[in-house]
Amino acid sequence: MRTSKKYTNATFTHRVDHEGGAHRGPRAPRGPLICERCGAMYLRRRWTLHPPAAASLEAVADPRPTICPACRMIAAEQFSGEVRISGAFAAAHQGEIERLIQGEARRTADDNPTARIVHIDRNDGRITVRTTTEHLAKRLGEALHKAFDGIVHYGFSHENKFAHVTWTRD
Repeated sequence: MRTSKKYTNATFTHRVDHEGGAHRGPRAPRGPLICERCGAMYLRRRWTLHPPAAASLEAVADPRPTICPACRMIAAEQFSGEVRISGAFAAAHQGEIERLIQGEARRTADDNPTARIVHIDRNDGRITVRTTTEHLAKRLGEALHKAFDGIVHYGFSHENKFAHVTWTRD
């Protein structure tokens, strides 16, 4: 199909990410690290909650204490995802919804301990959940939609790593 749209240089120019990589922070040093607050271990360039098998314990004989990125974000009250839950159903079933959210966050932490809930606000039957990663926010929206149906909308920022998820059911 032909189009009459005039192509300009702006059509093909890549958008510049002015804050590219700012969400990552400094790179963790090599060697085993352990978070003083949550007990997560950094080994082989990956954060994990489960200690390695007994055969490889020699490699982590003396981990250095540190604070993991998730604990830093929680302490600074920074968040990269926000889930807004509203509607008459949400007000009537607030306890069930919160149990679902907490359970999904626990399952996510098994794979990625840096994905956590920063804060949960409750106002007049509305719930706002702030998360340390945009992936957890998306996963919470998917879990709400799967469990309770309703209408879910995902919005992702292109300039920085942030996700807005809204779920509603009347």
